[in-house]
Amino acid sequence: MTRRVQILAALALTALWGAGIYAAHAGGHLRFLDRLEATLTDWRTQVRGVQRPPDLVTIVAIDDTVVKRGGSYPLPRADLARVVDTIVQFKPKVVAIDLLLVDRSAAIGDATLANTLATGPMVLAAAAIFPSASETVEAGSAGPLAVLPQAERFLLPLPAFADHAEVGIVNVATGQSGSPLSVPMLFRTRDRVELSFPLRVATRALDKPLTIAPDHLMLGDRTVPTDTNFALPITYYGPRRTIRTVSAQSVFDGTLNRSAIENRIVVIGASVAGGGDFYPTPFDSLMPGVEVVSTAITHLVAGDGIVRDHRVRIADAFAAILLPMLLVGLLAWRRSALGIMAAATVMIAWAGLNAFAFTHGVWLNAATTLAAAVPPVAIFAGVQLWAGGRRTQYLAAKSRSLAQFQAPAVQEWLARDPNFLSKPVRQDAAIVFIDLSGFTSLSERIDPDALQEILQAFHALIDKVAVACGGMITGFLGDGAMILFGLPAAMPDDAARALKCAIDLHRGVEHWIASLPSVIGGQLGFKIGAHFGEIVASRLGESHQHITATGDTVNVASRLMEVAVQNDARLALSNTLLDTADFHGAPDGVLSGPLLARIRGRSGVVTVWFWRDGDGPSQAAARAEMID
Repeated sequence: MTRRVQILAALALTALWGAGIYAAHAGGHLRFLDRLEATLTDWRTQVRGVQRPPDLVTIVAIDDTVVKRGGSYPLPRADLARVVDTIVQFKPKVVAIDLLLVDRSAAIGDATLANTLATGPMVLAAAAIFPSASETVEAGSAGPLAVLPQAERFLLPLPAFADHAEVGIVNVATGQSGSPLSVPMLFRTRDRVELSFPLRVATRALDKPLTIAPDHLMLGDRTVPTDTNFALPITYYGPRRTIRTVSAQSVFDGTLNRSAIENRIVVIGASVAGGGDFYPTPFDSLMPGVEVVSTAITHLVAGDGIVRDHRVRIADAFAAILLPMLLVGLLAWRRSALGIMAAATVMIAWAGLNAFAFTHGVWLNAATTLAAAVPPVAIFAGVQLWAGGRRTQYLAAKSRSLAQFQAPAVQEWLARDPNFLSKPVRQDAAIVFIDLSGFTSLSERIDPDALQEILQAFHALIDKVAVACGGMITGFLGDGAMILFGLPAAMPDDAARALKCAIDLHRGVEHWIASLPSVIGGQLGFKIGAHFGEIVASRLGESHQHITATGDTVNVASRLMEVAVQNDARLALSNTLLDTADFHGAPDGVLSGPLLARIRGRSGVVTVWFWRDGDGPSQAAARAEMID
């Protein structure tokens, strides 16, 4: 075979490879490219730098200061009503409440909040519940809305609240990296379609009609480009609080500035440390979810969002095919350092063009193009080197390069290393959440000093059990706590120690409640959730720092408490935790399950087991047999 034929064959194979990579990724495969693209997007965002957002949105944050004032979280409805009422008096364009008001609380508080919601333009948050990790479109579906994944149902605000406000779905799309890169604009169930929370807020604030076109949205006469499934790509202006943020405590202090509210979109949401509603972003490892939502609202109203629509995807397809062919052609043209330099120049030019487009509002996919270009170019270059007699040196250089790569490890605790976790660390860890039930209603009936003593005793019990099991309390959340197993370094028995901690907490809190006077103990209950998986460990705060963890693992562990309550149990354990801990049962314990549970605010199901204390027939043996 002549060299000309070999080059033509190489170019044809390269084109087929690029087309195949693009088609496979566009079809929902090669999910690892999403994680790579998220990392590259973070880099491009950091290269672009912090930007000043349009002064359209003000976040009123229910933060640690507010929780310390009230002593509990979530914020009592009466206090929330006071916050909303004060904001309405300052005449905002719209008040958006990024809190799920789906449960009843004290009747007076609910009634007060319902009356307050009727006093101004309001949008309330709801959530879409998806039945599985992957949704399909029903056969025979037609029209632009057929591309929307189908939710099982919507978790809507109580009718008493929804009657006085508009409702939007608040789910975001975190993807493989845990960082929200887009926000779906439309959601559907079998028989209805709902707008997203940001789209509902923007539509209300602009007071313009919404039109749904086959591949984009229209707000009045302005086009809103969207990605597949009508998702709005978002790019962050900067770290948290880049969008104007004021504490809700300023309402209670009487210091809320009218200029921060008047004629602006006001988004009320939680930024309580350790609450789980935080996401890693390019500028900040702990971005409150309310600021993610506010970023999407700003993009919609200002029209300054980043574009990733069907035209950009066509450009991605051409890049995935033509760039690898060009690089292989350059290497074939000059089998020397000149060809390598020319190919390197083209790659640098492509990277610069990609970054330039990103900084100017066009999001070209980098990961897919790299996946399409790097393997054929590397293979062709390897063949060229082998044919030139340099295969040994090439492989030796590759081997040395790989041998030098080693993931960083945490070696010492804060006492020995002041810079411990100065940068966020991703690792596996076990998370245990515990929360008292009935504490809020109890706090309305007993003396504050007695209430404080109960809370102190509860915290002391948690601290004792956590320390005994080698866990670290990352924060007390009013009448609950989050316990982390995996720092200063991940250990093989993290899951086992977390499981022991959860069981010991179950027994300890149960005995403690039983020891309280019946008038108090009879009002209290508790729930525990425990899960194992990847987290982002980092420091939180400036002058007073503490260590915390974020990510999907934290969210699942927190939601497992709800699963326990829904199934008349007090301790819900994920199957992942039990498998990692190699659990074979515990003395005097009953393990029941498995249950495929749906987690609120998260697509897919989680396999859950329930542990109960008692002398009844044990199912631990059956569990052990399944593990074996």
